[in-house]
Amino acid sequence: MTPIASRFADVDGASLHYLDAGAGDVVVLVHGIPQTSHEWRHIMPRLTERYRVIAPDLRGLGDSSRPATGYDKKTLAHDLWQLVHDHLGIERFFVVGHDWGGPVAFSLAAQHREAVRRLAILDVVIPGDGADFSQGGRRWHHAFFRTLDLPEALCAGREDLVVRWLFDNYGYRPTAIPEADQREYLRTYTTFGAFRAMLAFYRALPQDAEDNRAMLDRDGKLTMPVLALGGDKSFGRGLECIDSLRRVAADVRGGVVEACGHWIPEERPDVLSEELLRFFGEASD
Repeated sequence: MTPIASRFADVDGASLHYLDAGAGDVVVLVHGIPQTSHEWRHIMPRLTERYRVIAPDLRGLGDSSRPATGYDKKTLAHDLWQLVHDHLGIERFFVVGHDWGGPVAFSLAAQHREAVRRLAILDVVIPGDGADFSQGGRRWHHAFFRTLDLPEALCAGREDLVVRWLFDNYGYRPTAIPEADQREYLRTYTTFGAFRAMLAFYRALPQDAEDNRAMLDRDGKLTMPVLALGGDKSFGRGLECIDSLRRVAADVRGGVVEACGHWIPEERPDVLSEELLRFFGEASD
């Protein structure tokens, strides 16, 4: 198995933890909530057979630092640009984003179209695409997390209940995320400041939508190839993912991952690995 290095890099206003493994063309993996770079544990071994893989912890989450500000997706994308381009010196790369990592990956691609060779978005839609990000309230925790002060007051000391409820209910089966892996996520999400940082991702949603609309109005749809996949069970987004990306990108393929909920990299790593290897392997530039 290819060894995985755990490293840190300083960016504007934050210290980012990231995993680094493999050699060759670069793939950047961007995790979601309530996860960390650990969510790619099944995907990295397959991708590192052909690629160098960089998997950061987004600011505020995992083992990265937890600054007070900077949780709009445009700023989070700039964090990744500073890590990959400025710190590591990588000029062009592939990007994969799951859950909130998807809007971050989209913003990175929209801001640096010449650098992102291909983009994969997993079980999320893009803020500002013209649709309802929260599915008309079906994703009830979006509104709750965006409510000022109340989540902090109600969830203090109970952060594990929130994280475990999401894991138990958003997968196809309640056992989608094994107990040992849930404990690894809880190791960081129950530390001081992590829950506040997590909420900030949701509270920045109006700014994210505004920023995305401005970039699309100025520069048009993304032109690099995009792969969009949604889980077909439980809280999986299904075809919403590809429909959303078609509103903001010109060259989109994908569809649904069968027998899968929201946690695609962990529920169906076999399917996702093959999809990514095929998609990136088609690149001719």
